[in-house]
Amino acid sequence: MSELRDRVICIVGASSGIGRATAVECARAGMHVAVAARRLDRLESLAQEVESRGGSALPVACDVQSDEDVAALFERCMERFGRLDAVIANAGYGHEGSVIELSDEALRSIFEVNFFGTVRVAREAVRVFRRQNRGHLLITSSCLSRFTLPYFAAYSATKAAQTQVGRSLRLELAGEGIEVSVIHPITTTTEFFDAAADASGEARRGVPAHAPRLFVQPPERVARAIVRCLRRPRAEVWTSHITRLVAGAMVAFPRFHDFCMRREVALRAARLSADALEATPEVAAENAPS
Repeated sequence: MSELRDRVICIVGASSGIGRATAVECARAGMHVAVAARRLDRLESLAQEVESRGGSALPVACDVQSDEDVAALFERCMERFGRLDAVIANAGYGHEGSVIELSDEALRSIFEVNFFGTVRVAREAVRVFRRQNRGHLLITSSCLSRFTLPYFAAYSATKAAQTQVGRSLRLELAGEGIEVSVIHPITTTTEFFDAAADASGEARRGVPAHAPRLFVQPPERVARAIVRCLRRPRAEVWTSHITRLVAGAMVAFPRFHDFCMRREVALRAARLSADALEATPEVAAENAPS
């Protein structure tokens, strides 16, 4: 089991949610933390919280869609700390809606951030790790990399791609002293669903009301699981054993997946119908029984 005190970690996508919670948890473990995202103001407040817990912090504005930004991030990490023990590729966002109706631009955009952004971070991380002959790359994927929800096909596809890259890199880099782990959170109480609603033009905010409470977790739970993985690296981290078993069953038995997800289709149709009626109350009045 690895001691984390005075180790250095870079978390990309740290301005909120899982990334932010992980930065705080790493600071509690005694790590020095570089935090990166597009929203520098949030990173600066996070850096203050990290330093209040005894660690050093480096906030860096970074857009994972930019090769230059990602390269500059790693240069600044090495200039500040002189070493880099772990990197978490956590930047990403969701989109709700049928892939048939999604524009090419929107589809390319989500892959550019979630998938190609992860690859950019991984490439730069591995360059550093190879010079050091050690390092740990962690990729935040999702339980939806194993199965998908209706209307989340684009997001699930990016997560499946991340997972396959991570699993392949783990084998490719095993002989070089470099660990690779893939994280599979379930529904998490973060800004994810608000951002997905914004990207999709939906009015609904927050975690869907119909999401079973058993399958909803706070980001701090994911963060603690990540820190355990930093101490004892493993191929995959699942924050819900039940979801992992269900995912395996859905892959093995596609009809079981269909059975489970038909309810999601019906619920979405009912919600959209209710939203439409709420937006046009005069239509509801006209159609009301006399």
